[in-house]
Amino acid sequence: MTSRHEHYTPQPYDPYAEDEQTGVWFNSDGYIPQQPQSRPPHEQDYGQRYEQAYQDTEQQPYEPAYQDTQHQPYEQSYQRPPGPDAHQQPYLDPTQQPYVQAYHQQDTAHVTQLHPYQQQPHEGGVPEQPDGHDDPGAHLPQAAIAQEEPPQAAYHVPETPEAGWDDKPSRRRDWVSRGILLVVLAIQAVLSLRLSNTAFQDEALYLSAGHNIIDHWTNGTPLNNGYEKYFSGAPTLYPVAAAFVDGLLGLTGARLLSLACMLGSTALLYSFTRRLFNERVALAAAALFAVTQPSIVLGFFATYDAPAIFLLALSAWIIVRTGRAPVVAVLLAAPVMVLAVAVKYASALYLPTLVVLAALTAWHHRGWACVVRAFVLGLGTAALVGVGLLYTDVLAGVRQTTTNRQHGTDSTWSLIEKSAEWGGLMFATAVAGSIAYVLRGRMNESPRSYGLMGPGWRWRAVLGLVLTCTALLAPAYQIRLHTAVSLYKHLDFGLLFAAPMAGVGVIRLVGKHFRYPQLGILIWVSALCLGVSQSEWRFGLWPDSSLMARAIEPYMKPNGHYLGATYEVPTYYLRDKTSHSQWSSTYGFGYSDKKGRPHEGREAYSLAIKDGYFDLILLDGIATPDLEKFLAREITDSGNYRLIGRVPYQVSGGTGFYQIWAKSS
Repeated sequence: MTSRHEHYTPQPYDPYAEDEQTGVWFNSDGYIPQQPQSRPPHEQDYGQRYEQAYQDTEQQPYEPAYQDTQHQPYEQSYQRPPGPDAHQQPYLDPTQQPYVQAYHQQDTAHVTQLHPYQQQPHEGGVPEQPDGHDDPGAHLPQAAIAQEEPPQAAYHVPETPEAGWDDKPSRRRDWVSRGILLVVLAIQAVLSLRLSNTAFQDEALYLSAGHNIIDHWTNGTPLNNGYEKYFSGAPTLYPVAAAFVDGLLGLTGARLLSLACMLGSTALLYSFTRRLFNERVALAAAALFAVTQPSIVLGFFATYDAPAIFLLALSAWIIVRTGRAPVVAVLLAAPVMVLAVAVKYASALYLPTLVVLAALTAWHHRGWACVVRAFVLGLGTAALVGVGLLYTDVLAGVRQTTTNRQHGTDSTWSLIEKSAEWGGLMFATAVAGSIAYVLRGRMNESPRSYGLMGPGWRWRAVLGLVLTCTALLAPAYQIRLHTAVSLYKHLDFGLLFAAPMAGVGVIRLVGKHFRYPQLGILIWVSALCLGVSQSEWRFGLWPDSSLMARAIEPYMKPNGHYLGATYEVPTYYLRDKTSHSQWSSTYGFGYSDKKGRPHEGREAYSLAIKDGYFDLILLDGIATPDLEKFLAREITDSGNYRLIGRVPYQVSGGTGFYQIWAKSS
């Protein structure tokens, strides 16, 4: 039957006609044809004829002759052909079934409510049926038709998947994240390399000592005693290595060694953060760590700090990397941790964090047996430290520069302000990340990703607390000493461990699928601006000493005695003409008068100047300004010295000049 009014010719009923005409009687798009309002007069007996055919088929049992060639049961012959919508119920057109007409009219409101598209004509009209094809639903009883599910709508919104992508580890993800990491490292290198100034006092001291030790080993030159008593690290480790590079490439080469260490620290930070969380957190942590003031300055600063930070980062990487390995594998980190302490004694402050990290990284695989792993690491590290203290003489240096360090005069509030200024933004981000991580542990963006269930909230809380609070160790230690000396450098040790949680904080602010990227950009740009301005200011705190070194070079004598506020700088630049033993410092001085009585402090300086003990006096007005004013008066009153020059310089705090005094006779 078609949608057009044509003359109807009854045909014999064939219940398996759909095997040959599949899809004709079933509207695959779910369309319900519009019900005609009336029938032509010649079709008035349509219902009676079909009712009689239905009664005949109901009284006769099914014979094998009615089975198709594939021997399918009768009920299966009316199943919908396989296809994408095979789960839908077969559609029976009520307009072609007169005996269902009454039922259809009674339930019109119900069908219309469920299917608003029922009354809308299909585009192009009602699908036609071949002539002579009878309605296969006519043989069904009225009760079965009444229980049939109502037809479905023409258009069905497909079920939206939880995610259109998968964030499982892949080679593509690895290379993309590594490429971004290279960009971060390039930015860090550029920020450090842009800094420029002559050698700082500490740089000159360590490099001069390293050259002296190398000359003593190779040529038998007398060794200046006392390095181990006031150096903040073993004199035979970093000073020797930096001096060797300095002999080949100069001061720039020694600073490039520090740059390599800081870039390696950032790369290791990315690696172990990636294993703790994921690539996004690792990149955010590395990006923040790379642009802080301490990281930028130490990346072009020839001191102990950069290699010590690198060794701590390497220790953390080994601990995290061997989390699934046998317990003894964690001992690979013990020599590295001890070496970090030997390079700079202050690194010992961060050993407890590494030991706790050893337990936390093994918790998921070993349970409470992870305590054994931490115990093995702590015992191995303590044993190596004991051997080092037993067979070396660095204990005096540890006491002098670390445990029994002289207290300063800086107030607690001023130290808190400086700590907040130089590392507060990253620390605040780490605190936010720790809180967010405790509230929700899952780090995956894709809901169907592997590792869907994150660790328990107690483990997350301990991890966030340990890593974030490590950043407070250096400020707390220096507040106890009331000194800001080297505070900015020591802050970077703690920021290395707080960086992973800061990365979590940035990623949680950005949200899934970079929902709020402007928040992450705002934090990073703020850290970048602070790091750039603060590092530029930091590198301008000491004067350019190149003109000063050329001015005093003609007055250097093999057996002369010199006084200088920062004598380490001329000793480094003029090491071929002067040595460390010829110089005295304005930080402390002892002098014996002609009668052999010892004197200390200002009295010693006054007597030495009156006796003409110094052949040259160099004052810069920065290191010890109060004492230098006293020395200038004593020099003028003694009449034993003449001013040979004032060398101007520019620093972050303004302008100044070197005063160079030489003995008159």
